[in-house]
Amino acid sequence: MRGPLLPPTVPGWRSRAERFDMAVLEAYEPIERRWQDRLSTLDVAVDEIPRISPKDPDSVQWPPEVVADGPIALARLIPAGVDVRGNSTRARIVLFRKPLERRAKDVDDLADLLHEVLVAQVATFLGVEPSVIDPTIDDD
Repeated sequence: MRGPLLPPTVPGWRSRAERFDMAVLEAYEPIERRWQDRLSTLDVAVDEIPRISPKDPDSVQWPPEVVADGPIALARLIPAGVDVRGNSTRARIVLFRKPLERRAKDVDDLADLLHEVLVAQVATFLGVEPSVIDPTIDDD
């Protein structure tokens, strides 16, 4: 038998990356809905892994715009600026799929982790505490 085993209309047909992208959109949607007027200049992107590879993981000091789990970055906020060609770029949150998936125990844990990371990044972008973005999150 040749061809896909599942039709494209069922959720199981999606790749792991596509399922992750959908989970990101679901986690970001309530934040974006509540703060849409202040987040209109912010993009959210997904990358497989962080491009930073520290030689000594114990000595890593992440800047505040990076959410990390020890020596592994889970997400990064890239401020608006100008690229090498002189074009202006928008601010964006980049979520790193593989480190996030590895840290989560299951689908529900991944959804909670994505929400927590997005709240932290949006709070950094807006210059407020995470509890302002989501009052249910503890400021630690």
